Amino acid sequence: MMSVSSENNSVPRLVIKKVLAKLQKEGEGAVVRNGITEIDQKLLDPFVLLVEFSFSLSAGFPDHPHRGFESVTYMLQGGIIHKDPKGHKGTIQAGDVQWMTAGRGIIHSEFPEEEVNTGLQLWINLPSTDKMIESKYKELSSSDIPQAEENGVEVKVIAGDSMGIKSPVYTRTPTMFLDFTLKPGSQTHQDVPESWTTFAYIIEGDEGVFGSLNSSAISAHHVVVFGPGDLVSVWNKSTSRSLRFLLIAGEPIGEPVVQCGPFVMNSQAEIDMAFDDYQNAKNGFEMAKW
Repeated sequence: MMSVSSENNSVPRLVIKKVLAKLQKEGEGAVVRNGITEIDQKLLDPFVLLVEFSFSLSAGFPDHPHRGFESVTYMLQGGIIHKDPKGHKGTIQAGDVQWMTAGRGIIHSEFPEEEVNTGLQLWINLPSTDKMIESKYKELSSSDIPQAEENGVEVKVIAGDSMGIKSPVYTRTPTMFLDFTLKPGSQTHQDVPESWTTFAYIIEGDEGVFGSLNSSAISAHHVVVFGPGDLVSVWNKSTSRSLRFLLIAGEPIGEPVVQCGPFVMNSQAEIDMAFDDYQNAKNGFEMAKW
């Protein structure tokens, strides 16, 4: 069984690195797996951070600021209640996506809705010309996300296009964000722009083969980084279990990245300014309460 969206002269992308996102505690009632850290930011430009998280009702994140990037929150189980001081409030349920542009500044809180809440959050850098734009949200319910199924392969197109369908989401930094599920024995071949940084994150399954058929199988909770090319191939070699993974790609920005906590800027001076603006409730942080 296979799903093909490629031409015969495509150049396959091979795996150049794999990283296990190890489980660790973060505060009371929360555990996370950090898939992308500062060590990999240059390799994975424009991506800054990838976290798989799970937290219970006793956990949560009170009001906190962000500046300089976009975040994508994708819920797998349970839900997150999201609120900001400007009156925006909503619940991101299992299968839903929130695409948040922090821009010049945003303050928000995130609290669990149910006893068990799991999901993923991806931070995508913004170019220097867009770091101080106005903040905004784009929220998609699971029913709004286009999806297709063919020959044992199901794809949910959160951003970009696949299997002839296209997402309605506009991304400041050109981005592809696809959620694939491959039934046992199936395979998929996905076109990706040649110049884009590309990686996969495995959510479920232990016999996924990425890049070429003679590669070793890679199990769940690994980040799989691909080298140059324009075609990503994946095979599920299991005879009994489905393979679920995110395929994420983006156009590199090629600018310096300085991250400090919730801020992603181009220089330490800009980071210092972000902290000063937040502490003084100005330049995007007017709703900060002290």
